[in-house]
Amino acid sequence: PLCSNNNPYTSFGATLARDEEQNLWSTPHDVTHTEADDDRVLYNMIVVRNQLDKDSEEWQKLNYDIYTLRQTRKEVRSRWKHILEDLGFQKEADSLLSVTKLSIISDSQNMSKARDILLRLSEETNIFPTSWELSERYLFVVDRLIALDAADEFFKMASTVYPKRPSRDRADESQKAPQ
Repeated sequence: PLCSNNNPYTSFGATLARDEEQNLWSTPHDVTHTEADDDRVLYNMIVVRNQLDKDSEEWQKLNYDIYTLRQTRKEVRSRWKHILEDLGFQKEADSLLSVTKLSIISDSQNMSKARDILLRLSEETNIFPTSWELSERYLFVVDRLIALDAADEFFKMASTVYPKRPSRDRADESQKAPQ
């Protein structure tokens, strides 16, 4: 863990609150936590926010930024899970998306192919938000898809479900009523 508190006298409620603050991926007690760069950014935001007065404007802004980042991460994970399930990995989707500190790349020769596919996903689809910095977590997921010979199908599905559109088209589409 990024923080440790060995105080045996903490109350259960305080432990739950601390667990939620230490969670750096999506939900409390998330076993897929990894200490990647994006996790450290979120952790640092949480540390700074917790040092501020809760009534301050800075605390409110940081709290909003933390919430927004967590929601964005959930949305990206949900998109990946949706595509995996559409490809027939209904039961395996969660385990394919599960990345921990102990995760390894299955074949070092796949690393460059996995990076290329991940980069293409970010450039040619909207599976990641525009401001998203590529997460190391998804490199492991793409590596698993390569090992399952499903990476190309995943890319095709992502291109279909989340096609890259100019920002003007997306603004026009958001104004239309859902069908």
